[in-house]
Amino acid sequence: MSETHKAQMLVVPERQDGQRLDNFLLRELKGLPRSRVYRLIRTGEVRVNRGRCKPDTRLAEGDQVRVPPYAGRRLANTGAPTDKLKQRLEDSVLFEDEALLVLNKPAGMPVHGGSRIALGLIEALRQTRPEWMEAELAHRLDRDTSGCLIIAKQVDFLRHIQAELRAGEVEKTYLALVHGAWPERIEQIDLPLRKNELASGERIVRADPDGKSALTTFQVLERFPEATLLQVGLETGRTHQIRVHCQSAGHPIIGDEKYGKSAAIRHKRLALHAWRLAFRPTPKAKFSHFEAPCDRHFTQLLQSLQNSSPH
Repeated sequence: MSETHKAQMLVVPERQDGQRLDNFLLRELKGLPRSRVYRLIRTGEVRVNRGRCKPDTRLAEGDQVRVPPYAGRRLANTGAPTDKLKQRLEDSVLFEDEALLVLNKPAGMPVHGGSRIALGLIEALRQTRPEWMEAELAHRLDRDTSGCLIIAKQVDFLRHIQAELRAGEVEKTYLALVHGAWPERIEQIDLPLRKNELASGERIVRADPDGKSALTTFQVLERFPEATLLQVGLETGRTHQIRVHCQSAGHPIIGDEKYGKSAAIRHKRLALHAWRLAFRPTPKAKFSHFEAPCDRHFTQLLQSLQNSSPH
């Protein structure tokens, strides 16, 4: 860990044109906790072209980002992936062309490194193949969520897909195993959400009428004595949206230690999987559809629930 005593002025390169400010800083300020990065933005210590900014501010090539003095590792000290991890990432590729990757992200792997995590998925990916060195996340999945994740290999695609995400033109479908009997009447939840930061620095999301709009759709796929398998559609992409909406309905996701600790069924993994994605690879292209198979943890839980059901 090294201390940076002077404010720095970072210039946004072409390959990061259109990137969100928070993603830009998480890449540049290695070793700094995510909560600290957001606090620097919120308090105005980070400036873009001398002006105040927000985490979702879109950067343009040539923008000047002021970073205050901070303690953290430099990029050169990012951890190196093992051969086993490299192979795991290779095996997770669902699709690749010259512009993009679609991965089946493993559960338990954070998409970014942080203060206690030397290596996230994107840092490991950049060290796995030479042609992936400039890869950028197009969006995020929670650490404990598995499934479809879009990675940009080219700047033009990154700009395009982020515009599509903002416009709601990317179709995201999840599978979720929730506690109890999901009510048939709940086909959608439209409940604003607000991110909060606890004294410990942990981020938690709560329903709040003054929060950002969040709409989730639900379809029952299979029922079990103590659980329900849901197909979930995201109409918006808020942090922890599915998890909090399921909690608000009284049926938290199995394995969710943050939003469902007191639930009956115990499982070591969050039973939430980004199952399907559909998007246009270019502005004039037809929709491409991708599907990620569930991992063994999700599959084994599902099988155990099916075996416990009366025949």
